[in-house]
Amino acid sequence: MKTGTNMRKICSFDVDPQVGFSPLCPNELPVPDGDKIVDALNEQAKLADIRVASKDAHNPNGLWIADKEHPQFSPVGLPNIDIRWNRHCEIGQKGFDFLPGLPKPLEYDFVVYKGIEVDSHPYGACFTDMEEKRSTGIIEFLRDNDITDIIVGGLALNYCVSTTAIQLAKAGFRVFVNISATKSIGDPAEAINKMKECGITICDTVEDVKKGILL
Repeated sequence: MKTGTNMRKICSFDVDPQVGFSPLCPNELPVPDGDKIVDALNEQAKLADIRVASKDAHNPNGLWIADKEHPQFSPVGLPNIDIRWNRHCEIGQKGFDFLPGLPKPLEYDFVVYKGIEVDSHPYGACFTDMEEKRSTGIIEFLRDNDITDIIVGGLALNYCVSTTAIQLAKAGFRVFVNISATKSIGDPAEAINKMKECGITICDTVEDVKKGILL
């Protein structure tokens, strides 16, 4: 199913489905079972008219990188970095790649590369800054393509996925988060509640997404 009889136009959005967020790179930021979302992402893409993605594209000298003196999750206090993280998704390294089984970057209709600058670590794919004032261009691309509905999956649910979904909802799109196509770092309940408060539909499976889009 693609564009339905209700004249809605659908986008499938793969948020940071990268090797660095999976057990395939255990020394980066491995989300439990993060390598097991590929089939669900590919299935939800079959419902869509276009498919887009985002990638963390980090600099090896990022000011957010944790070390012995400054452990992971410790505060940084810069305008566009909140806390420290282990090294992950550095350009040119294995963790930067999409998970095996996903399309190559040039096979997507649009790809956002985020967090390239040393003093930047945004979570959402729609803005380059934490204040959400500087667009990455994805919202404009989706509007130019007359997208109405967006199906979101990727890694991790309670960071980049939920932030991106909320940004898209605030931009006026009807947003569905496919739980079968995402995994979380820890308990995702708070992130799910925040998404629901923004009017986002939470679906357990691709079939639930299909039913929701047809409403």
